[in-house]
Parts: sequence; structure tokens; C-alpha cells
Amino acid sequence: MPAPGTSALVVELPAAAGLLEAAVAVSPALVRPGLPPHVTALYPFLPATDLTDEADAAVTALAAAHEAVDVALADLVVAPGFVAVAAPALQPLADAACDHWPGVRPYGGRFGPHPPAHVTVAMGGTDEQNSEVARRVEQLLPLTARAEALHLVVLTEQGWQLRLTAPLATPAR
Repeated sequence: MPAPGTSALVVELPAAAGLLEAAVAVSPALVRPGLPPHVTALYPFLPATDLTDEADAAVTALAAAHEAVDVALADLVVAPGFVAVAAPALQPLADAACDHWPGVRPYGGRFGPHPPAHVTVAMGGTDEQNSEVARRVEQLLPLTARAEALHLVVLTEQGWQLRLTAPLATPAR
């Protein structure tokens, strides 16, 4: 579990709640508490002590430069201790966040400078648990979720707290 004072940029996808519910049905311990289904644009983000009005303005500008989008969730990703669903429609936003803050290494650099955008469904499970989660999630796919805002969240002693909601641009019609 990350330490209090950690922050993240995420795009919530409430329509994907069933994916996390499928993992909870296998074991509640597989789903990290405190955030709804989401795609992480940048984690960890800045330490809470570095979150200023200027940082908020930069997050708001980043969000405004990207359009709200329907996110097709269709491709299951299973790795040891991990089940996710790819969210390629949000890759440009995630890449832009990583590029805007080059000194912040996403996931500590474990997955390179531009990790694939995804909804984490389950973490820390056994192979058997992951197989069962994958089986349940596959039955729910494909689905589409609307991405409308970039959220800046901060981990406190009470859990993840919303600091800022920055709307994505409205697509031109």
C-alpha cells in the first residue's frame, strides 16, 4: 500500500464497476479499496507537499487538451498476480501526463516511461484466483465506459481523497 501523501492522476470509469465486482466475488482482498474503477494516467504523481495551484492548473490544462472519449474495454490482460483490461483510448492522455512530468517515473519505472493504459481489476491473487477472476470478467466484456474527467487524488490517513476534477474537452460536433 502506498504511503499517505502519495498522489495520482486517474480517469474514473464508473461503468466498469462490474469488473471490480467480479474480482470481489472471488476475494475482496484482490481489489484495492478507496477508488472506483479507473485508468491511471500517472502514478505516483507529485508528493502532496508539491501540489500547488500551479500543479492544479497544469492538470486542468492537460485535461482540457484531451477530449472526453468512449473507452472500449475488450482485451483482458493476465499476468502473475494481476488481472486488468486494456484501455487503449486513454493511452494518449496517459502518455501526455508522463511526458508533461518527465521527472515522475510511472510505477517507479517498472513498466517503462509509457505504461499501457488499463483498468486494474485484481492484484495479488494466486494463479487460481486470477483464472477465476479472468473467467468472470471475460463474460462481462466487451463494454464501453465514458471518460469525462481527469482526477487528482491524494492518499491520506483516511484513504484516497479527491483534490481536483479537471474535465476533459467536449468533442466538437
